Amino acid sequence: MNSIQEQKVILEHLVADLLAEAHHQGADAAEAVVSQNAGISIGVRMGEVETVEHTRDRGLGVTVYFGARKGSASTTDLGTTAVRDAVRAACNIARHTQEDPYAGLAEAALMARDYPDLDLYHPWGVSAEQAIELALECEHAARALDPRITNSEGANLDSHEGLYVYGNSHGFSGGYPSTRHGLSCAVLGQEGGGMQRDYWWTSGRAQEDLESPVEVGRKAAERTLARLGGRRLSTRTAPVVFQADVAVGLLRNLIGAIRGSALYRQASFLVDHLGRQIFPEFVHIHENPHLLRGLSSAPFDSEGVATQTRDLVTEGVLRGYVLDSYSARKLGMQTTGNAGGVRNLAIDPGHLNQAGLRQALGAGLWVTELMGQGINTVTGDYSRGAAGFWVENGEIAYPVEEITIAGNLKEMFLGLQAVGNDVDTRGSTHTGSWLIDHMTIAGE
Repeated sequence: MNSIQEQKVILEHLVADLLAEAHHQGADAAEAVVSQNAGISIGVRMGEVETVEHTRDRGLGVTVYFGARKGSASTTDLGTTAVRDAVRAACNIARHTQEDPYAGLAEAALMARDYPDLDLYHPWGVSAEQAIELALECEHAARALDPRITNSEGANLDSHEGLYVYGNSHGFSGGYPSTRHGLSCAVLGQEGGGMQRDYWWTSGRAQEDLESPVEVGRKAAERTLARLGGRRLSTRTAPVVFQADVAVGLLRNLIGAIRGSALYRQASFLVDHLGRQIFPEFVHIHENPHLLRGLSSAPFDSEGVATQTRDLVTEGVLRGYVLDSYSARKLGMQTTGNAGGVRNLAIDPGHLNQAGLRQALGAGLWVTELMGQGINTVTGDYSRGAAGFWVENGEIAYPVEEITIAGNLKEMFLGLQAVGNDVDTRGSTHTGSWLIDHMTIAGE
């Protein structure tokens, strides 16, 4: 097997061949991406192996521009004939499609030139036998914690590595290898006539960044046990804490509302809010694409534009949108280097831990799980099924289930009272728990 650097050179030559072929077939401009991925996925349940999957795939995509007309094609065959056919297909589409004055490559001056090594490549080399052993250890830790853990949805271990190369006819060509590993476990608990389910997971670029199998299994079981004996609430209005791992979704709702495609379609409750107060003054939200080992770190976006650390919200004021080159042109602005998404989004934590947040909550709802997709991005109306705990006098009183929480995201953002220091860093969005001043809770 060639080294990763040798494989990168091969893919870079393939991208160059794609661009040359596009020019040969008459395209005014072109961009191409080639990627390859390999990995292993293991699933166990009730002490038995359920799945062992080895994956290996590769593919390429090419986009060509004839003036303001655009065409794209892709293939998983990297042979010379298939490459030529893919370019020809893209060119045929472009010749027959309607002109779009906003289409085209990102500006040449914005291309990444000298970019850092972000420490994204840490191959594990775990064998199927080792992976099975680790997954079984994880599930056993969960099932053995308490006799009330009566069933399991299993434990899963994944380890993948990939290589990505992008180039365009501005002369830009760049690529990098990356890895991602993860372990998860979900179990069921039973007490009296009630049954509950919960889970835990860990993820990282390097194997040593993962929580141990025993820790993942134990947390999955503890979360399940804590939910036993859940009750319904009467309908009321109360303050709500979104636990850190569900508060992540609120940050993603923000990004959905300031994404260029939503803004130019007038399909966002934050249209024309640039420079306006959307959170309390203590809120600082930012992205750091150059975070070492970050799960969404990248030196350049999917158009070759250099990524950069930047603020989205400072002192509660919206400072920037999330734009690729197309949406930026539609809005009369410049790309923010976010083709392909936001990278390592974070909100600054406050000083309160979970106990402090419960004291600040006083009497209210602590949400640990959300269900359904009841979010209207045009109006900001928010309604989700929820489960968690009712808190009285700053202490957990009992678990709750089968309730719905409702509000409006614009009011929820402005009503943010505190962000905890219990930051969840397992994914690519980092936040502590959020305390919202009030929401409607629909129950019995």
